Amino acid sequence: MATVQHESLDLDRLPSAKNLRIALVVSGWNASITENLYQGALDVLEQKGCTKVKRIDVSGSFELIYGCKKAVQGGYDAVVALGSVIRGETAHFDYVCQSVSNGIKDLNLMGIVPVIFGVLTDDTLEQAQARSGGSLGNKGAEAASAAIEMAHLSI
Repeated sequence: MATVQHESLDLDRLPSAKNLRIALVVSGWNASITENLYQGALDVLEQKGCTKVKRIDVSGSFELIYGCKKAVQGGYDAVVALGSVIRGETAHFDYVCQSVSNGIKDLNLMGIVPVIFGVLTDDTLEQAQARSGGSLGNKGAEAASAAIEMAHLSI
């Protein structure tokens, strides 16, 4: 969601999450940010009646791929990857962001369960704070909302 077009979540339009099993895979890197993302996601799931939420902790954003893969194999209705990568002085940012994006994409292409990309890729800590419960909302909450929608997707 673009910064300029930020809108608040409309939880009333979401279906119930009462019978859903959702895994939240949380990166420990930039923990002050990822904890806010986790709390935002958990709040949405609880508000929508989800009582079967499993938190899976991994060390960093790169490790989200493996954690999400294990969750996909665990029979959940949806999986949410929550992480924060903040640009530094090296190309590490680009490699991690691209790898995580591709890894989550590949898990979705498996077609087993939806894996939601709730990973912030910001230039500064201030941008990450604004998107993890600050002035631009909480992308963890938005990811949980997407997980509920996608878990109910029927074709």
